[in-house]
Amino acid sequence: MKLAIVHDWLTGMRGGERVLEALCTHYPDAELFTLIHVRGSVAPVVERRRIHTSLAQRFPAVRHYYRKCLPLYPALVEQFDLERFDVVISSSHCVAKSVITRPDTVHVCYCHTPMRYAWDQFEAYFGPGRLGPIPSRLMRSVMAWLARWDGDTAYRVDRYLTNSQHVAGRVRRYYNREALVVYPPVDTEFFHPDSAVPERFALVVSALVPYKRLEVAIDACRRARMPLKIVGTGPDRERLERRADGGVEFLGWVADADLRQLYRRASFVLMTGEEDFGIAPLEAQACGRPVVALGRGGALESILPGETGILVDTPAPEAFAEAIGEVERRRFDPVAIRRHAEQFSRVRFAAQIDAALQDTLASAPTRRRAPRVASGAEVPAIQSRC
Repeated sequence: MKLAIVHDWLTGMRGGERVLEALCTHYPDAELFTLIHVRGSVAPVVERRRIHTSLAQRFPAVRHYYRKCLPLYPALVEQFDLERFDVVISSSHCVAKSVITRPDTVHVCYCHTPMRYAWDQFEAYFGPGRLGPIPSRLMRSVMAWLARWDGDTAYRVDRYLTNSQHVAGRVRRYYNREALVVYPPVDTEFFHPDSAVPERFALVVSALVPYKRLEVAIDACRRARMPLKIVGTGPDRERLERRADGGVEFLGWVADADLRQLYRRASFVLMTGEEDFGIAPLEAQACGRPVVALGRGGALESILPGETGILVDTPAPEAFAEAIGEVERRRFDPVAIRRHAEQFSRVRFAAQIDAALQDTLASAPTRRRAPRVASGAEVPAIQSRC
């Protein structure tokens, strides 16, 4: 059987791209479809893939404004020609789940989240405080249309997988579909402790976008007089830099080896937004470092309060400043923290994805379990590499 993977866009290595990296490693013969590919922006195992892009790839300097092309993406994703493929895995936080496949193609979606800005986080992205009253009003109409399209195309997926019980609830609410939770993969072989002595600074690893609430991290560290290093890029960088003082260092994108060293050296990792799941906190825990996180969303499933970190009840700088003081006073066991992270390994992810895919194939109608033979590389059953 021939297999395709569809991912929204390739512009950097964030949590969704870590999942994609694991999928590309596990299914080495799959072809990859994406709206936009910024060359060199993702892991080598993804870059080496045969990558098909949309018409948006031809827009001049699109990497600088691809988020503003959002209203075009429903039409563009529906133009992908997936006729040759018997199995499609979509890795979706925007429109990838809505690709059009053959009627007998099995489509499994790993849904990172239903699109936040269209459903329940409009104000954070497009509210009057960010765009101004008139552009915000216009964008509200666009996002209402996009939410309707997103819900109307939910039936195109045969089976939903997702990264947390938190997101499974959102899939149920907005798509009226059930989702099987398969926690994202953490590269616990690469991210591991060493003999580095932790230094006194907090670390944030995040896209610089509104819902991450990074201004809370900046203000909390200022209150606690804790130096802060921020790894990541995004449209909010200029706004956050204006808010920060000399105690905050913006590092932008860093190589994985440098990121691992930052995890090892940090006093703790800080996560101030409500995450769908959050791979960075588990990478930190794989390196033996504790996490201070907002006690909502995926953090409730990835952090053990008092053992691998501290959960904060409210997204307020004073609450996080108090938690920073507590994490400095408390003694955490790096071995226990590491042991917890090992439950989220890539091997476990690959096995669960394979099991879910095979189960979906087995429960599909007969015509789906006996697909035609396609030209090119074959995938017996589903060829995979652990």
